[in-house]
Amino acid sequence: MPKESKLTVLGIDPGLANLGLAIVRQNNRDFEYLDSQLVRTYPKTKQSLRLKKLYDACKLLIIKHKPSTMAIEGQFFQGQRGVSFKVGQAVGVCLLAAAEYDLDVYEYSPRQVKQTLVGTGRADKAQVSYMVRAMLSLKQTPESHHVADALALAITHISSYRLQSLEEIRK
Repeated sequence: MPKESKLTVLGIDPGLANLGLAIVRQNNRDFEYLDSQLVRTYPKTKQSLRLKKLYDACKLLIIKHKPSTMAIEGQFFQGQRGVSFKVGQAVGVCLLAAAEYDLDVYEYSPRQVKQTLVGTGRADKAQVSYMVRAMLSLKQTPESHHVADALALAITHISSYRLQSLEEIRK
């Protein structure tokens, strides 16, 4: 059986007011927590400065941990044009950082993440946070659900990557 690589993934739960960032590494058959943070911006701050803060935080984690891949939550808004526009801007600056550092980018829906971690696409945030804690052997559940979601996205990508690798081995 081939030796497994140590895939390092930057997980991102995008948002203009709250951006969840997380770094998880595949460590043989386990998941290894490396880093995470919640980046907050405030509505009274100029839009351009808010976006720069998100970009800079994303870029710093990329420089520090050198992931090869970004896993970001796909955005599906119905009837919330203002929210989708602002979140789209946050996604854009994260994608810019990914392009600048030549990261492959993968998008996962909230339903895919819940299905991967909990086994049902209808899981609630508490269930996802609990599974993140268990899978990463954390002492406590992440305080922010944005950080928990970013960690969950990274775990989802690693799990997906493992399945793809197994399929390639079987071919």
